Amino acid sequence: MSNMLKKEKSPYLQQHSENPVNWYPWCDEAFRRAREEDKPIFLSIGYSTCHWCHVMAHESFEDFEVAKLLNESFICIKVDREERPDIDSVYMTVCQALTGSGGWPLTIIMTPEQKPFFAGSYFPKHRRLGHPGLGDILEQTRLLWMEDRKELLDTGEQITRAFNNSNEAVSYEVPNKDILKEAYNTLKNSFDREWGGFGSAPKFPSPHNLMFLLRYSYLENDSEALHMAEVTLDAMLRGGIHDHIGGGFCRYSTDRKWLVPHFEKMLYDNALLIILYLEAYQRTDNKSYFNVSKQTADYILRELTDLNDGFYCGQDADSDGVEGKYYVFLPSEINEVLGVSDGDDFCRLYGITEVGNFEGKSIPNLIETANEAWRYDDPRIKKLYEYRKSRVFLHKDDKILLSWNSWTIIAMARAGLILGDEKYKEAAESAQRFIEENMTDGNNRLYLRFRNGEAAHAAQLEDYAVYSLSLIELYRLTFNPYYLSQAVLRAKQMIEYFEDKKDGGYYISASDSERLIVRLKESYDGAVPSGNSVAAMVLEKLFALTGESCFSDAADRQQKYMAGQMKRYPSAHCFALIALSQSLYTRRELICACSTEPKELKEYIKCHSADDLNILLKTPENAEKLSETAPFTISYPIPESGALWYLCENGICRAPVTDFSELKLL
Repeated sequence: MSNMLKKEKSPYLQQHSENPVNWYPWCDEAFRRAREEDKPIFLSIGYSTCHWCHVMAHESFEDFEVAKLLNESFICIKVDREERPDIDSVYMTVCQALTGSGGWPLTIIMTPEQKPFFAGSYFPKHRRLGHPGLGDILEQTRLLWMEDRKELLDTGEQITRAFNNSNEAVSYEVPNKDILKEAYNTLKNSFDREWGGFGSAPKFPSPHNLMFLLRYSYLENDSEALHMAEVTLDAMLRGGIHDHIGGGFCRYSTDRKWLVPHFEKMLYDNALLIILYLEAYQRTDNKSYFNVSKQTADYILRELTDLNDGFYCGQDADSDGVEGKYYVFLPSEINEVLGVSDGDDFCRLYGITEVGNFEGKSIPNLIETANEAWRYDDPRIKKLYEYRKSRVFLHKDDKILLSWNSWTIIAMARAGLILGDEKYKEAAESAQRFIEENMTDGNNRLYLRFRNGEAAHAAQLEDYAVYSLSLIELYRLTFNPYYLSQAVLRAKQMIEYFEDKKDGGYYISASDSERLIVRLKESYDGAVPSGNSVAAMVLEKLFALTGESCFSDAADRQQKYMAGQMKRYPSAHCFALIALSQSLYTRRELICACSTEPKELKEYIKCHSADDLNILLKTPENAEKLSETAPFTISYPIPESGALWYLCENGICRAPVTDFSELKLL
């Protein structure tokens, strides 16, 4: 038994290729059939490591009774949200507007013209605990489509019109520091002072919120902002959301204590958390943050890295069909692996008890002070890791996604600088080469996804924006002008194909991409910073590094657009607020002209955030290439020996000095 998903590369679509449901991928043929057979579309969106996607598949999509109803009365389409974030964004926005919430699996019923009239998420096969049953929903829709279709068509038309109208709303603001303070106060008011994080359960790491607090603390000398970040970082570090044995973090915590996670691990979470913990280490010199950054980076290199140097999407929450089975222990298992003495010590430190904290077993979590934690490279931890690997299978989504890989390049580049290990630098540069060699088309445009030798799906705003930012980060790591020139190229493509030239901001999809019912612009940050937030950061940094007016003008447009978008809820735009801070506070650029790279420069970069200072390095070897991207550097002479340091603040440049300490950067 198979359906039209059999030839798809997506692991999620492959998981459904043997369903009795006659699934189509998102394609013209599916919509043509819907029109010809006069049937509504049943659209299901999810991803391969989604626990409740598995549950709904087992209950309904593997069920012949449900499949019969779907096949007879609907044209059924499966979409991997990670491959087609544009489709997911459109219909998730519909779901959130109609139901007040969203999530995956996402369930949409719509007309053959793609106009939705029903939206929801997970549905059991039969009505249960207040949840309507999928069978009931399908039967009711079938009858309405046959007997009273006008109501459904009118609903679809109204929803589509409303979203197109709302997408055209324009609001511009001249940004000021008040918007940062408002976001900070909102976070402070929802802060959990006992366990860290914001609000109650479930709790997501949301690294960009904590990055904003670290930045705000630095800019405003606000100890409370730093305290909120540290409490949260420490609680996540100790909790069960952190994999104390294998490294890395799970997607979110189901409780306020960060103890019981939803066990799937995603590449983007771990990349962003490396960036966050490294910045926290720079701000606080807390060695625990150094160690967890290294452990998480090593986890990615060990378990999520392709042989060709790209990075995989993530790992499943389930093994043997049971959520969390891979990660939990009995005391007897620990003692069997480590021996009674070391086993008892581990159980005491990491909360492994006979009673358990998750369905009769225990999720390791550090219940004593962090100073007593076993180091991640302790041979005893390695024994537990090898034992855990041998007992159950853990599904891995081995797609390579451009934006998620770009976040990981940033994480590895910073790890290379701050942790002082060449393997992270090599991983970052290798991944960038992989993208250029495997994820670009004949017109030098980018693809979104690579798997099994195939690159597919046109890259979207998030891909261009985060990839541009990763290239800027690689320039900071290596001072190789090639990376800066590539960042300029990709940012210019982003402006050309994605910017709304009339009303400001950037669309999710390119101007020459497939047209959906609405061409969305998203400004708020979700699990990752929005494409518009990252675009704001990229434009600010490229203006500072190149001096080019095209980036100055684009940055100014984007800052005003984002300020207008975020005024109702600034704390939902924390990454954009970090970008805003680049222009609202002292902006500094440092140009070093030298015969050889000075040790003082690397030491400064190792200890200070990338947002504190924009740096260019001019040497005899790179001078010509650098001048092509940053023309103003032509006029900076290179001394025969030593270095000349040029520091500029808010557009005013000081006289050059020969001694780094004279800059007084601290």
